[in-house]
Amino acid sequence: MKSNVVKTRRQKARRGLKSLGFALIFPLSLTLLDITLFGSSHLYRTMEKPFWFPRLWALHLSCLGSAFLMGLSAWLVWAEGGFHRHPVAMLLYVCQLGLSLAWDPVVFKAEATRIGMALCVALFGSLLGCSMVFKNVNPIAADLVKPCLGSALLLAVANLKLVYISEG
Repeated sequence: MKSNVVKTRRQKARRGLKSLGFALIFPLSLTLLDITLFGSSHLYRTMEKPFWFPRLWALHLSCLGSAFLMGLSAWLVWAEGGFHRHPVAMLLYVCQLGLSLAWDPVVFKAEATRIGMALCVALFGSLLGCSMVFKNVNPIAADLVKPCLGSALLLAVANLKLVYISEG
């Protein structure tokens, strides 16, 4: 009897670790691929930047950190059945993932800085939505979204400077 209970717990733990691994590796891999394919810009590298302005590596590190935290946050919500009880939570998570992945190609490759600014605003809104919905399921998951809001603001600041340069 005891060995069956132990086996069941081990199997559940193994499944939990596999799902956690997927929840972290999937968004991180997509973000890393996005940075590799679209994450360099001659305009951003050569523009005059004050000392406090985010460097390109800092923007990319911020995006990777945000992808990690959002993956972990989404996993915590999923583990508690939150995506079934609140389907909008999954929609908001996928929306923020798509918006964050769209920013590099739109801003750095297409040099569409105004559209990039709209993406930043939409990203911030979807992160706020995630925070509010995730809070109903798991308060820790909602707290993990807060640094991602800072990352979205960092992207918006960098984007605003690019809008100013491209119009000036």
